Amino acid sequence: MNRFAEVRDLVMSLEGDFSKFYDKNNKAAGTRIRKGMQELKSLSQSIRLEVQNMKNNG
Repeated sequence: MNRFAEVRDLVMSLEGDFSKFYDKNNKAAGTRIRKGMQELKSLSQSIRLEVQNMKNNG
């Protein structure tokens, strides 16, 4: 469950930037969102590989 907490914390850390970008049209917040989403993509891929390896190795 530690990996789930990492994903949750990353998503929650972006909440303020989403608000700034969509509600206040803050372009710098959009850049931070894109960076955070890239980190989320990388983290998701590593978790996916970890799950696949654990499943295959029993």
